[in-house]
Amino acid sequence: MIVEINYHKEIRYLTTIIISRMKTIPTAKSPKFIQQLQWILNPTGYLQTNHRRYPDIFKAKVIGLGDNVIFTSDPEIMQYVLTHDRKQFTSPSSLNALLRPLIGDYSVIMLDSDRHRQRRQLVMPSFHGERLKVYGDLTCRITKEVMEKVPQNQPFLAREIMQDISLKVIMEAVFGVTQGERYEELQDRLKKMLDLFNSPVTSTFLFFPFLQKDWGNWSPWGRFLRQRKAIDDLIYAEISDRRANPDSDRTDILSLLMFAKDEQGQGMRDQELRDELMTLLTAGHETTASAMAWALYWLHDTPEVKDKLIEELDTLSPNAEGMDIFRLPYLTAVCNETLRLSPSAMLTFTRVVQEKVEVAGYTFESGDMIQGCMYLTHRREDLYSNPEQFNPQRFIDRQYTPYEFIPFGGGSRRCVGEALAQFEMKLVIATIMSQYCLKLADTQPEKQQRRGLTLSPARGVKMILEGKRQPQPVRELELSRR
Repeated sequence: MIVEINYHKEIRYLTTIIISRMKTIPTAKSPKFIQQLQWILNPTGYLQTNHRRYPDIFKAKVIGLGDNVIFTSDPEIMQYVLTHDRKQFTSPSSLNALLRPLIGDYSVIMLDSDRHRQRRQLVMPSFHGERLKVYGDLTCRITKEVMEKVPQNQPFLAREIMQDISLKVIMEAVFGVTQGERYEELQDRLKKMLDLFNSPVTSTFLFFPFLQKDWGNWSPWGRFLRQRKAIDDLIYAEISDRRANPDSDRTDILSLLMFAKDEQGQGMRDQELRDELMTLLTAGHETTASAMAWALYWLHDTPEVKDKLIEELDTLSPNAEGMDIFRLPYLTAVCNETLRLSPSAMLTFTRVVQEKVEVAGYTFESGDMIQGCMYLTHRREDLYSNPEQFNPQRFIDRQYTPYEFIPFGGGSRRCVGEALAQFEMKLVIATIMSQYCLKLADTQPEKQQRRGLTLSPARGVKMILEGKRQPQPVRELELSRR
């Protein structure tokens, strides 16, 4: 009897110890409606306020993601969640409904399970390996063509110029050409459609379905629908021409998708092609354009960083290729620091817990929704000293894990175009910084604000082109300064 009593006491003691070590996930205190408004109108302020209160994890009530979605910036939790995709966690496309008006129902983002995996396998080769080398010369040429049209000694918005460059690059990747009446009209209409959501206020139309009413061409949603219809007509016309004149030698993304077959030997339908192309054309240039504009801002806001980058660029030989530029260590550090401090995307795609699981002392129940908050992870002081400071050297001095530095998400929903985005960003910045002299035209600090579902420079990074930079003789860079 004494042994049995002691046994039960021991069990109760151990249970108490285990329970006491489990952590409770805190909940953001603001009323639901206030949280929703903050998330739409000032998402970075909303995240930073809660991060100060709850450094690792908290529950939020934000529009578009549901009540009590869990935000976490803890790399340990993010690693566990993102490496257990399709097992203990899923990433259902139904939770990406906010994207549907832009990209439709059949893009890779809106597919699940095997269909999602198969579509990724079709698209990803277009952004890797030998294809990147093809995009190298193209990117440098387009950058020079666009920059030559910028008037000297007059203010311009770097965000707009970077969008012109990035859109032309993705158009070349998707269609194989950037010239011609159809392509020029498509570029123009894509920019106009996306500019409809260029502020926090206009972005509300993506979050509230009751605002998505067509009251004619004068109404915001009416203008969006008409621009989208015109874009669809152009894309379907291109698909029709390609089907009427098949060319197996073409290597652009549209051609590759049209000739691809699934496991049952079926090709993609026109609507599937349209949705995939819309995803590539919108997501494939908007975020990159913002990142490149931020890079120009930070470089000219921190002259010592700019000088060090130019010194490295001067080590390149005149016949350097795209991959030579891509591998430059300090250029890589500058681009990484830009993506850390000024990311275009704030969150990973939502993961849903499939079975009760404990991670880092927290218990997640079946049905819980978890968002990895990349924006907050990049501002953790335990990872990045002086996190609000632009300091590329931190990426020279330390190797961060894919869950400490995570600008492109992770797991099964990791950005398909990551390689092209990084490649393009490096080549564009290298081309501009080595060949042109710029300066900031606005002394006020640039801030991030919502642009649709992403973040962008609030004022567009106003700059002035002073002229061309004189070619410098090739010189060696001291290893101690790399």
